[in-house]
Amino acid sequence: MSKILTITLNPTVDKSTVIDQLVPEKKLRCEQPKFEPGGGGINVSRGLRRLGFDSIALFPSGGRTGKLLEELLKKEQINLCAVEISTETRENFIAVASSTNQQYRFGMPGSEISLDQQDKIFDAFENLNPFPEFIVISGSLPPGMSPDFLKKLIKAGKEKGAKVIVDTSEEALKHALDEGVFLLKPNLGELGRLVGLESLDNDSADEAARELINAGKTEIIVVSLGPQGAYLITKDITEHIPAPAVKKLSTVGAGDSMVAGMVSVLANGGSYPEMVRMGVACGSAATMNAGTQLFKKDDAAKLFNWLMSKK
Repeated sequence: MSKILTITLNPTVDKSTVIDQLVPEKKLRCEQPKFEPGGGGINVSRGLRRLGFDSIALFPSGGRTGKLLEELLKKEQINLCAVEISTETRENFIAVASSTNQQYRFGMPGSEISLDQQDKIFDAFENLNPFPEFIVISGSLPPGMSPDFLKKLIKAGKEKGAKVIVDTSEEALKHALDEGVFLLKPNLGELGRLVGLESLDNDSADEAARELINAGKTEIIVVSLGPQGAYLITKDITEHIPAPAVKKLSTVGAGDSMVAGMVSVLANGGSYPEMVRMGVACGSAATMNAGTQLFKKDDAAKLFNWLMSKK
């Protein structure tokens, strides 16, 4: 059994195609569509698989799209804990205009999950045996799901001795922090909102992160700064890790790739500075690929070695 669990409460199948250009009221000729598994935690599991790490992906699965999602994940040799629900799993649509290389992303909201079905998800989580050492909760909540469900998952995970890593936003992020987590990966805007500030610069980001750490809300904060890299802040460390310069084709999946890279180092017992460098390497490597692809392992390894040499 794996010591890493990912939880995706609003999974999706990403359907993508290429068109020449987006023109209104005209029949657009599309290339053959590609179907890929999606949703924060699911992408983290896929990233971990590329790095040679097993994980279990726990998610609700319903209807025709849910079955397709399960098949796609099995093809990628991801261990599943798919909890059957009565509503249809959502599908997102991505169109890339080849004339401009611009990407148009249409995100669907997902279906509501009843309280009974939420209990089913919680029971599947609690009954995992052996219980994982690391739990990654990533992505959005489906419509109508209370962020209290997130708190319940985090509390139960911590009571069983797991380290909980959270990458979400808005109310879900606030509720997760109320419960307290091991590692948090906000961007600057999210970090600012958590401490009631409209905008942050480098110095105030450090102060804001320390405020949360000193309040016992989290042990580690990794602030993702996009092309500027990331900030690592713990009780004893403050470090900015600049992102390597790469030819950027798409930012889709970069955040999930970053989390996968960080978790791989944590699961191996590596240091926090190593952890954040692997995260930045995987996130940067993901931007080197077009469309909805994640990173390539060789790209991530090269970038990681470069970042380690600059320490």
